[in-house]
Formats: sequence, C-alpha cells, structure tokens
Amino acid sequence: MSKKHDAVFDDILSGLAEEQARTPAAAGARFLKRSTTIGDRLSGELEEKTLHWVDPAECRMWAGHNRAYDLLNEDTCRDLIDGIRAQGRQEFPAIVRRAPGPDGTIYEVICGARRHFAVSWLRANSYPQFKYLIEVRDLTDEEAFRLADIENRDREDISDYERARDYAHAVEAYYGGRQKTMAARLEVSEAWLSRYLQMARLPDAVIAAYASIRDIRELHARQLKPLLADDAARERVIDAAGTIAARQAAVRDGQGAPMDGAQVTAALKAAGAGAKPATSAPETLFRRSAGESGIRARRKGKSIVMEFPEGLSVGSLEAAFGHFLAAYGEAGQKLPTGKK
Repeated sequence: MSKKHDAVFDDILSGLAEEQARTPAAAGARFLKRSTTIGDRLSGELEEKTLHWVDPAECRMWAGHNRAYDLLNEDTCRDLIDGIRAQGRQEFPAIVRRAPGPDGTIYEVICGARRHFAVSWLRANSYPQFKYLIEVRDLTDEEAFRLADIENRDREDISDYERARDYAHAVEAYYGGRQKTMAARLEVSEAWLSRYLQMARLPDAVIAAYASIRDIRELHARQLKPLLADDAARERVIDAAGTIAARQAAVRDGQGAPMDGAQVTAALKAAGAGAKPATSAPETLFRRSAGESGIRARRKGKSIVMEFPEGLSVGSLEAAFGHFLAAYGEAGQKLPTGKK
C-alpha cells in the first residue's frame, strides 16, 4: 500500500485504533483492520464518542440532578478520590450537556456528581493536574432525568428520600402528573413508584426530625403513613418530631449523640400510637418532720431502692430510717405506702 493511501486512512481513522507496527509484513493486516473499522462505522455497528478533559469549574450540577451535591464531602467520596489518584485519572466519563450559564459555566452535569466533587477536591488539594472527563450529549430534561435515574437507581450512596424527592418533581415536570406514564417510561411498577411518591409527601416537621435526609428510608415512610393519615395521630407525630428535631440540633452543637433513622422512626411511631412516656415507680417519703428532706423509698422488681439527698444530717437520716423500719414492720416487711 502506498504512503499516500496510508496517510488517507490515518486521517480518517485518527484516534480510533492504535497504529500497528509499520513493517511490510504488517501492512496487509493493518489494511484489513482499517477496512473492518470503516465497515463497522458505515454499518452503524461502531459508535464513535468524543470525550473531553475539562476544568470541573466549567461544569455545574443540573437543577434536576437526583443527588444532593451539598451532602458530598471528602468522607463520602473517599473511595473515588483515592481511586482517581491511584489511577492517575478519572476512568469513566461523566454525562453532561452544553448549557452555558450566567456563572461562566459551560456544561450541566447530568450523571457524575461524585466524580465532579472528587476531581474538584483533588485539584484543590495539591493535585492541580487532574481534569474532569466528560461526554457531551444533546438531551431533553426528560431524557436527562431517565438517564440519571438509570445510572443511580441501585446505588446505595443516594438515599431513598433523595430519590423520592426527585420522582415527585419529575412526575409533575415531565409526565403531567400521570404516575402510570412515568412508571412505564422508567420501566418500574406503579406500586413501587407510588411508595416513593408517598415518601416525598412526608411533612417537613418529620423530615427535620432525622439527623440527615440520608437516614430516611422508604420503609420508614411506609410505617408512618397510617399514623399521618389519622388527624389525632398525625398531631402527636408532628409534636414528637419537633421535640426530636430540637434534640438533633443540640447534638449538632456538640451535646449528646444523634438518633439514627430507625430510632427516630420508632419514637415517632410510639408517639403516634399514643404511647405514654414511662413514669417512675410510686415512692414513699420518710422524714423526721414536715418540711424536712428524708428518705425516698420505691419498689424496683423484688427490691426496695432508698434514696436521700447528699448532706442530710445524721440525725435526720436516723429518724427517717426509724420511721421506715417501723412502717416496714407494720406492712409485713413490704414497702409501706403513704408519707411518714
């Protein structure tokens, strides 16, 4: 094959295949490989994609993205950060579409929020050589929604509530409120989709009771649904949620330990069912005289627990304990009731 013909094929197939060894013996094999590649392209069996390496600052999250980008941090993306650093580059491209914004960005990220965060973090932490690998596509909002859903549906690092919120927006924005149409487009059952749409309708007060929206599971929403459908139970759940939210806020300020999702749900269920808070066992006060501190006695299982304030004088303690012993004997060696 002449050098002129080689140059023509090299130009046509630039970037599609590595050059074979340039020896006369390999020329025929190289021609066959190139001929096959051209045939595949012409027949439509080979799809060519153009990828770009860009500064992640040129990209912003699509408003309809199903991941809460503000919840991403070094810890939640540690596996990806370490993987990109070890490989020396991002291996799988993010899917974006061209949409210049007023903030100077050029692309909207449809799929690839964690990859965007990881590369941005690396660039800001002593690895400025890393760039963001993207594939640019021409997508409608509905196509972008379905693509993002397909990529992230089975990923555990997107919470049930993030997904539910995304579906609630999509059913109105892209499917005219028709749940059946949306289920068909996503290729899921209407019952499955309905559970997530119901979850998205959880009251804001209930959402605030959880330490993070990632703690809320679809199962939790199902368990609370019957309680929220009853007016009286709903009021009790909302009241309890406010109390729990205040506690969670105190935890964020460094006071105590947070309640996890299961604990919050259990507390809300108990409140909705009208469960009364546990009360202390009845106690009896024994003291030397009215107005004075003494010994408080209460039953605990088969035992009697006695308590008195620190600093109670020996005389007051002896007198109070004497009253207890007298009453204990009169009661047949049982905890006497009433105050002495």
